[in-house]
Amino acid sequence: MVCHITENWRGRPLLSHQVVVNLIASTQTSRGLKIRAALDTKSYPTGIDVSDDDLASVKLTRDPFHGEWNYIVRPTAQSETVN
Repeated sequence: MVCHITENWRGRPLLSHQVVVNLIASTQTSRGLKIRAALDTKSYPTGIDVSDDDLASVKLTRDPFHGEWNYIVRPTAQSETVN
């Protein structure tokens, strides 16, 4: 979808976060795929180390076409219960 997003905002000044979110959210493919976007203004801690075990527990499904780039991140049992 990145190619469609960048095509959608080509030549438009990116003056604020909201402009970027609106341009992303207004992107649609010729087959009707639409993007939903919202600005997340929460603060997140930096410098957190992810253990090898935590990283190994991430459920990735790699796509047959360039699976190193194209994949789906599936929820874990723990994240499925969080609302």
